[in-house]
This record gives sequence, C-alpha cells and structure tokens, in this order.
Amino acid sequence: MNATMFFGTLELGIIYAILSLGLYISFRVLDMPDLTVDSSFVTGAAVSAMLCVNGHAFLGLLMALIAGGSTGVITALLHTRLKIQMLLSGILSMLALYSINLKIMHGTPNIPLINDITIFTYFGDILAKDYTKIIIASCILIFCLAVLFLFLNTKLGFAIRATGNNEYMARAQGINTDVMKLVGLAISNSLVALSGAILAQYQSLTDIGMGVGIIVIGLASIMIGEVLFRANSMLTILISIVLGSIIYRGIIAIALQMGMPPTDLRLISAIIVALALSIPELKERFVRKKDRIAVTIMQRRRRI
Repeated sequence: MNATMFFGTLELGIIYAILSLGLYISFRVLDMPDLTVDSSFVTGAAVSAMLCVNGHAFLGLLMALIAGGSTGVITALLHTRLKIQMLLSGILSMLALYSINLKIMHGTPNIPLINDITIFTYFGDILAKDYTKIIIASCILIFCLAVLFLFLNTKLGFAIRATGNNEYMARAQGINTDVMKLVGLAISNSLVALSGAILAQYQSLTDIGMGVGIIVIGLASIMIGEVLFRANSMLTILISIVLGSIIYRGIIAIALQMGMPPTDLRLISAIIVALALSIPELKERFVRKKDRIAVTIMQRRRRI
C-alpha cells in the first residue's frame, strides 16, 4: 500500500468513524435497529452540498447536524407515539427521506462540488497541503468523540443508557423512556448526517445513492472494534469503534489492491459483519468441544 492509498484509507476511516459513533448510539446504547441512517447519511450530504454551492461550507456541517437530528426525531415519534415497530419506523423514514433528499438536491441525482469551496479547500493555504484533509477530519472526529463521551456520562446520558439496558427497569425508576429514545435517535442520526456532510465535501460530490448499505459499513466498524479491542469503559469503547472503522477501511483497501472488483465490496462488508457477530457463538462451541475432548481423555485414562 503506497502513501497516497494509506492516507486516503486513513481519511475515509476517520470520516466513517463519525458514522459508526452514531450507529453505536442506536444499535448498542439504545439497542434499537434504526434503518433511517441509510437515508439520513444522504440527507447530511445533500444539505452540505447545497450550502457549499452557495458558499457556506461550514454552515453546511451545522445544518446537516440539525437535519440529521430531525430525521431521528421523526423515526422516534413514529415508534413512540404511533406505536409502529422500530424496524418498520426506520424503513418508513428511510423511504420518505429518499424523496425529501431529491427535493433538497433540486431533483438532480448528484451534485458536484469540484469548483466550490469546502472545509478542506478553505484551509488549503494554511495547513500542509498533503495533510489538510486528515488534519481537519481528525479534529472534527476528536471533537465529536469528546462531546459524545461527556454527554454519555451526564445524567441524561445515563438515562439513555439505562433505557437501552432495561426499558422496564428505567420506567420503574421514573425515566421517560420515550423521550430518551427520541433524544438518542436524534443524536445518532445527527452524527450519521455529519459524516455524510463531511464525506460530500471530502470527495466533492453528493450522490442520491451514496447511502445504500451504509449501515453495514458502520456495523462492520463497530463489530471489528468490539472483537479486536476488549474495551470496558465508555471512553475505550468509543475509541475502539474509531479504530474499528480505520481497520475496516484498511481491509477494504487491501481487498481492492488485491484486484477485487468494487462491486464486491458490499459482499465483503456483509461477510465481515456476519463473522464478527458469529465469533461469540463459535468461541462457545470451541470451548464446549474442548471440554468434551478433555472429559473423554480423562475417562480413557481412568479405564487404563
């Protein structure tokens, strides 16, 4: 892997790490399968692109956060107020957002930003040209990581975590679990949309289909981080997710370098997630088999 590919992989890993942090809130903290992210990712990218075209690159990131949070609120309301199952609520929001995203993009399936100022080109003359993207992406990631860690250790953050651990027990303690779900999904989709907004400005292009399968990428990063790094505290868990995202992008880069067609990347992502999810079961089977072999050996020795 040459230097250009290495830095490109690292930059994408950092950008997608923000997505993974958002998914961690919904899938791990709240224990809710939120499929809204496939479209809220594009929502953030679309909002960011449109504001970049009008010369407001930094405002694009802020508005992407707000737009992403709004998508999470809608999904939460469908689930908590209308009592629609969480999985179906996410699907409904995802379908609706496809049309909304096209409206944000003025009906065009893609928006190029090659000739527009982005957050990366803005600092091009200030920072080292070869390291501008990685420095800016890293600063945003560190900021998101710090804010998320501090938030999850507040009273509200503990209430959200309690809701995900045991909703009925949380209600017994006087916690309004519906509000916690709403806040959690809003934060989750805000981070996902921010990741999409940064990626749009990073690659100078927004496409209506860029969010397809994005949930698998985020889950793969989370699973890799959990399997490779046995984190105990909240801070180490969040850091492991970031490292998992970077390692995942490294695996994809190596696969491409080995000649794998880009069309097979979704398949590789699905296999990675499946393997990571099956590791606990495979480990348990290995332990049981090892115990049976040990018992069999002891029985044979006694007979002798």
